Amino acid sequence: MTAETSQTLDRGLRVLKLLADTDHGLTVTELSNRLGVNRTVVYRLLATLEQHALVRRDLGGRARVGLGVLRLGRQVHPLVREAALPALRSLAEDIGATAHLTLVDGTEALAVAVVEPTWTDYHVAYRAGFRHPLDRGAAGRAILAARQGTLIEPGYTLTHGELEAGASGAAAPLTGVTGLEGSVGVVMLSDAVPERVGPRVVDAAREVADALR
Repeated sequence: MTAETSQTLDRGLRVLKLLADTDHGLTVTELSNRLGVNRTVVYRLLATLEQHALVRRDLGGRARVGLGVLRLGRQVHPLVREAALPALRSLAEDIGATAHLTLVDGTEALAVAVVEPTWTDYHVAYRAGFRHPLDRGAAGRAILAARQGTLIEPGYTLTHGELEAGASGAAAPLTGVTGLEGSVGVVMLSDAVPERVGPRVVDAAREVADALR
């Protein structure tokens, strides 16, 4: 801690991070032990966070992340989109295919940024806000492979016809971005993805990850 930082705010943020990392919630005692502070401090932190709906406590007294974080989370997508657009534009123009940034939203993949190429005669219409199951399409499969540790070299996932008949996709997961699960990819009307596309998608994913750090 430095003179410019708030110890109370720091502790409150640490509480939220600890709760976000567990599916079963934490008790006051568990939070006290992990934070290295007494139970009275934890009670005060939880009470304050509850007032803002950032934390809730179940009947057993375990604290969990509250629904208030969803309202904050909705404001994240525009910031993420803005950071990703330069790399997506470059990817779309270079490959001549629709480029997209996809993030995990619950059990689904959600396209939060999409850029279509400007010079092609035709391309796949793919819109921001499009959702699909994580286990279908290159974008979702790349995310799952990174989550499960099954992604192997060359670091990207290819699919054909899983979301749209006649369309092929390539996607690479975002890596090293704390708190975000996502992928960068392209979708094109083709029976197969050209060989150079996969490595180019990996480079774009790396550029987006760097912009978000």
